[in-house]
Amino acid sequence: MQIDLFKAIPLLKKLVKLRSFQFLVVFPNLVFFYFFLLAGVFGSPVGNRNIIIVFVWILWWFALITFMVPFASRIWCAVCPFPFFGEWFQRRRLIGVAVGKPGVGRNRMWGLNKRWPKRFSNIWLQNIGFLTLATFNALLVTRPIVSVIVLGGLFVAATIIHMIYRQRAFCMYLCPVSGFLSLYAMTSMVAVRSKSKDVCRTCKTKACLIGNEHGWGCPWFQHMEKMERNNYCGLCMECVKSCPNDNITVYARPFASDTTLKGYDEAWKGFIMLMLALAYSVVLLGPYGNLKDWANISEVRNWTGFGIYAGTLWFSALIGLPFIYYCAIFLGRKLAKSTVPIKEMFIRYAYTMVPLGLFAWIAFSIPLVMVNGSYIIAVISDPLGWGWDLFGTADVHWTPILPEYGIFFQMLALVMGLYFSLKRGYEIAVKLHNESSAALKSLLPLGILLLAITIMFIALFVG
Repeated sequence: MQIDLFKAIPLLKKLVKLRSFQFLVVFPNLVFFYFFLLAGVFGSPVGNRNIIIVFVWILWWFALITFMVPFASRIWCAVCPFPFFGEWFQRRRLIGVAVGKPGVGRNRMWGLNKRWPKRFSNIWLQNIGFLTLATFNALLVTRPIVSVIVLGGLFVAATIIHMIYRQRAFCMYLCPVSGFLSLYAMTSMVAVRSKSKDVCRTCKTKACLIGNEHGWGCPWFQHMEKMERNNYCGLCMECVKSCPNDNITVYARPFASDTTLKGYDEAWKGFIMLMLALAYSVVLLGPYGNLKDWANISEVRNWTGFGIYAGTLWFSALIGLPFIYYCAIFLGRKLAKSTVPIKEMFIRYAYTMVPLGLFAWIAFSIPLVMVNGSYIIAVISDPLGWGWDLFGTADVHWTPILPEYGIFFQMLALVMGLYFSLKRGYEIAVKLHNESSAALKSLLPLGILLLAITIMFIALFVG
């Protein structure tokens, strides 16, 4: 069941068809990030007294993983400031559309306009980039200057890549944030799609892909006739403006409607994200002091311990969990006496890591904001840690918010993640095997693995 949100909310359609829509949602975010970077350089070096740490790594992360992704897909990409300068360089427009001698499609583009290398046209670079940043998480979320270097570096990298390569190559293939958004956007309850594939097939202009005088060609190289997943739709709404047939809309839909992974790179993103959620829960929320010290290289400087921590993390995410998962898939194939190729089962069933992984991150983030939420209130009045009191809240003391209820929210999140993983996993199994008995047998070992992972999270949070 889908609901056409443009019909249900006519004002929404008028808003996104504004030529200035993306500028209006990106520019305020750019101003905020500019202030955050200034705060990271000139503000207090104490993390919980600096707005770049409190707002980005507590408030933004919680809002992103808990609300934006499940309910609004890649809405962050629509407002993200990182590609702002590079996209301006390509288009030489902040609002209008350039049409003329084409650099890409029917739009006039500037820069070298090179094609992204085919061998890197996947999310492996994003996988490695995100895992690298996650390994040094303690530095990133406690040292404002490190956050400045990383976030500022993303601005610089995005701008340079836009100058060299076509459209949003940086966002599609390099941005570490975009990598996990592409995976978890599959679960989102909204999706930009064409109203009728038949209308798309008879359309001769293909304006959604190549642009026209009303809109830019899709920065993400998406053609609405063929687009069936949220993975690479940045919700910029250019296709809504450019479509000559008014054939594109935004749908509300059931949770976790996209269920098709298309390669090992996407499967491994699922393994990496789930493993990182487990590792962070053990290190940051668990009672293991030694592990905290090993991970916190910025304070303890135990390089041997950090090497063990980092090596274990990388091995578990890239080899350990995928191997255990493969064994479960292999056993399920034997039980079902399936003739489905093991590669196809491996990639298709890897989707079960997506709902569980998303809810595991939500479960991890709940105590993050419940325990540290009071820092948000205080830092609003004193964003640089200079002793200001702009709104009279600077002296609000650290006070956890209803910490006794956190475990119930976490357990609910994990149970929901397991439910959707098993439900969608069974639907995938039926499509692969065409009958329920073989589907259940093939899914049984994987279901046991997913249950075991869920129990591990719950035991960790309860303990």
